[in-house]
Amino acid sequence: MTVFIRTRSRMTPSSPRAQQHATRAAFFIPGFATAAWAPMVPYAKAKAGLTDASLGAVLLCLGLGSLLAMPLAGALTGRLGCRRVMVITCAMMLCALPLLVLAPSPVSLGAALFVFGAGVGALDCAMNMQAVAVERDAGRAMMSGFHAFYSIGGFVGAGCMTGLLILGTPLWLAALVSVVALLLVAMLSAPHWRPQRILHEGPLLALPHGVVLFIGVLAFVVFLAEGSMLDWSAVFLAEVRQVPRDQAGAGFALFTLAMTAMRLFGDGIVEHLGRTRTLVFGGITAAAGFILATLVPSFPVALAGYVLVGLGCANIVPALFSMAGQQRVMPESIAITAVTTLGYAGILAGPAAIGAVAHATSRGFAFLCVAVLLLGVAASARSLARRVA
Repeated sequence: MTVFIRTRSRMTPSSPRAQQHATRAAFFIPGFATAAWAPMVPYAKAKAGLTDASLGAVLLCLGLGSLLAMPLAGALTGRLGCRRVMVITCAMMLCALPLLVLAPSPVSLGAALFVFGAGVGALDCAMNMQAVAVERDAGRAMMSGFHAFYSIGGFVGAGCMTGLLILGTPLWLAALVSVVALLLVAMLSAPHWRPQRILHEGPLLALPHGVVLFIGVLAFVVFLAEGSMLDWSAVFLAEVRQVPRDQAGAGFALFTLAMTAMRLFGDGIVEHLGRTRTLVFGGITAAAGFILATLVPSFPVALAGYVLVGLGCANIVPALFSMAGQQRVMPESIAITAVTTLGYAGILAGPAAIGAVAHATSRGFAFLCVAVLLLGVAASARSLARRVA
């Protein structure tokens, strides 16, 4: 069995509280940047002269960049330390963000999206390693609170960018304002990111196996559920429940608000229940939400179901990342990278899988399949806890 984690004896000069705040800022940054890109999409599409079909193809570059960068980020974090990798990936992301609105052609927009996606994906891996180390040093659950700041960053980023555009700010200037704001956050927090390298014996890159693969598959399922909410909840409400299109987005909005609120209080819940029962209750609650929204032909009941999905899913992924940091089958840097990559694959594959099942059967049946998968997460919790211990 390969072993594991040794950190340099040299400690970071910052206090534990400063490291905790800096980790929250690290989660805030990619949440803000990703959400700031969303209002830019119509402008970027027009400037690059894209059709709907070609826009979909170009947007794949963002996901491709993330998926390719994640394993490399895990290897580099093991070699260089969290701080260096987080600084480099922040720089990549912030340099690419204004280029997204200046790209004059599909090729240049695709290249900018690839770099932007690589920065976001690599930062995602490195900041979760930082979060696992900070949580371990604190001796208490903190991961849910860290992940909440990604969602908060998304709300702030989308709100600020939309507000600037409504006020008539030129798009390039709005993007530059976002970059300057995020640069300020990064400069204030970077001195408190952990510089230690995560040293381990064995290769820097390896395929996940054992309990790490187990955790990664569960992360894939939960991220698949989140991806299905993002891309299919409004479609289901509009076309199956016959909700007016201008109201159909309320389902995803309530899901997001419920998830963010639950993560803000999630650390205390995980401390009280423990990670195993958090997975059990979370999986059952999220599955119940999907079942309720699918089987009861009522718009208010569907909204209540989406709230349950958000409440249930909120603390599962943070708990899985904490477990990935606890296991001793694979080095921490590889384990967290594997969980992040498989989870992100779930977000990308989820909407397509839901679409394929819905085409073959119905949208309702597709959502019920997601509910069954979430019940599988709940049923797997105790087995996972035994293998991590």
